[in-house]
Amino acid sequence: MIVKEEGIIAGIEIAKKVFDKFDPELKMTVFINDGAHVKPGDIAFEVEGRVRSLLQTERVMLNIMQRMSGIATVTAKYQERLEGLKTKVLDTRKTTPGLRMLEKEAVKIGGGCNHRIGLFDMILIKDNHVDFAGGIKEAIASAKRYCKETGRDLKIEIEVRNTDEINQALEAGVDRIMLDNFTPERTREAVALINGRVEIESSGGITIDTLRAYGECGVDYISVGALTHSVKGLDMSFKAC
Repeated sequence: MIVKEEGIIAGIEIAKKVFDKFDPELKMTVFINDGAHVKPGDIAFEVEGRVRSLLQTERVMLNIMQRMSGIATVTAKYQERLEGLKTKVLDTRKTTPGLRMLEKEAVKIGGGCNHRIGLFDMILIKDNHVDFAGGIKEAIASAKRYCKETGRDLKIEIEVRNTDEINQALEAGVDRIMLDNFTPERTREAVALINGRVEIESSGGITIDTLRAYGECGVDYISVGALTHSVKGLDMSFKAC
């Protein structure tokens, strides 16, 4: 496995599983582990075994590793922009169908944090939920009632659009407030208003160029869909030697 582009490598452990699942007699020797910074010419691992098995597993393994390494590389760049701040980069559920677990693992390898795996591990009340429920307080009360009735202990996060909704969310009681499509100036005002009472997440159109400005406002998290929904794979090749 020859690296052809600088970045963060990810998917080594998954490659092991691909080879072992297809042909347990394939022997893999690893030289570089997940999360390492790599450059063109680096050899990540070697695999020995039946030629047919090597050729049949090549594309599956490469597709996974290139995709995961691309995500890990981009995530590392985003998190690097926040160096010295408490803010962490979060992924979203904007993932490739069937590859969510691999893509979210790649985010972690790149130094980011996973938001939610699905709809089962945290309640996120979005603007549509608020509107259909009849308001902020009604939506939060409904979520709390659901948790009590089903015996679930889930954190509740709510998306807000203005100062009034922030105040309503704080009064109703939640674990995290998402500031959706706020400017850095409005974010700074919101952070001062919340004053550490709950976790704060910024979201909506934040790019690598604007990331630092939001982090400097004092938010705990910044969620970035671009970590997974539009990433270029890291270039690498699987060659005979």
